[in-house]
Amino acid sequence: MSIDSTPTASSLKAFRAAFLDLTDDPFFVPELDCVRYIPDGLLVIENGIVKELGPYNSLREKYAQVPVIDYSGKLITPGFIDAHIHFPQVEVIAAYGEQLLEWLYKYTFPTEGKFKDKEYARQVAKFFLNELLKNGTTTALVFAAVFPQSAEAFFEEAYDRNLRMIAGKVMMDRNAPDFLVDTAASSYQDSKALIQKWHNKGRLLYAVTPRFAVTSTDEQLRLAGKLLEEFPDVYLHTHLSENPDEVTLVAKLFPQAKSYLDVYDQAGLVRPRSVFAHGVQLTDEEFQRLSQAKAAISFCPTSNLFLGSGLFKLGKAKSPDHPVEVGLGTDVGGGTSFSLLTTAHEAYKVVHLQQQCLSPFKALYLATLGGARALYLEDKLGNFAPSKEADFVVLDTRATPLLGFRNPIPTVASVTALADEVFSLIILGDDRTIQATYVMGEVAYEKG
Repeated sequence: MSIDSTPTASSLKAFRAAFLDLTDDPFFVPELDCVRYIPDGLLVIENGIVKELGPYNSLREKYAQVPVIDYSGKLITPGFIDAHIHFPQVEVIAAYGEQLLEWLYKYTFPTEGKFKDKEYARQVAKFFLNELLKNGTTTALVFAAVFPQSAEAFFEEAYDRNLRMIAGKVMMDRNAPDFLVDTAASSYQDSKALIQKWHNKGRLLYAVTPRFAVTSTDEQLRLAGKLLEEFPDVYLHTHLSENPDEVTLVAKLFPQAKSYLDVYDQAGLVRPRSVFAHGVQLTDEEFQRLSQAKAAISFCPTSNLFLGSGLFKLGKAKSPDHPVEVGLGTDVGGGTSFSLLTTAHEAYKVVHLQQQCLSPFKALYLATLGGARALYLEDKLGNFAPSKEADFVVLDTRATPLLGFRNPIPTVASVTALADEVFSLIILGDDRTIQATYVMGEVAYEKG
């Protein structure tokens, strides 16, 4: 990185590199109409907000006095958006041998008990956020633990870094160890207090977070719905139809419900700003209901494969008859990587196993603008449209010897060549590919 212009007292700054973003959904609009690629571009930022993006030669005179941070030979994309992840599960990532329900009881619940200690939660939150930024992730939808102090610790750390994060305290009043359960009433009161303190503080947002139907009573789910009524711009974040045994258990626990999704629907939880993780076992009727409600799904391929849950039907979610917004989720620690590049790699395989293809631009869409749309943040994130927040990632397309051999040209000229290059990053890339991560135009991570 070098500075190729003399700094001024202006609030403007600019970045020179190759730029790639998506301007629409390539699942429904021809890809070439969605892809914006500028091989030698200039991104101009004012007070952390995108002011203009265009070819370097077209804009350099207009912004002649603006300091330019030069990443020539690198590729800049919008920051990655992780639509489902657990910060208390970092230390159980890569835990051996179990499917979902057994994995929770053997590994996850004992670990989450440690988060009653706020200082411990704070130390994990620091490590967790460092890992996100190291992997190019600038926004995430995050589960805390059942203890409100775990959410407090996460929000404090994210606030100090000026991050756009969404999180919530888990609500869980049954079918878990005694040291982890709350009550319907306490979960309502604790969540309400956290909403009032943290929602819309800085760039932070709150998600009402019942863990999943198995660990919540009807009354707790009803009170979760009450919170959504009282605070209409908060999120609902939970799990849905991840594992066949889970679906069977939900049917036994809620015999009055027509389906797993209907359990949440009866409590008023299926609505805009509701994000349901996994959805591997969803029926056609449930896809249709999610589409009708304008709710979203987080596709978590590394977790679904690692825990043996199954193959998410991305084609069903992206059906023109009942489209559902979809983002990518790493689902750490059931998921096996913080990297959304690695996650997109596994998504490609999941789709391929169903005799379909996930193009590199569609995969990038899911990790950027698609994630922003799933989280109702399209007005703030997802591409380099003017007035959006300047969260972005600098990618080194030749970061490893293998990538360098695979991508001999530092900056390709055509969109066709770009598709091949991006696909190589998805299949071969990881945190080593991340040269730098920027938050509101300020460097938050840079590879040493």
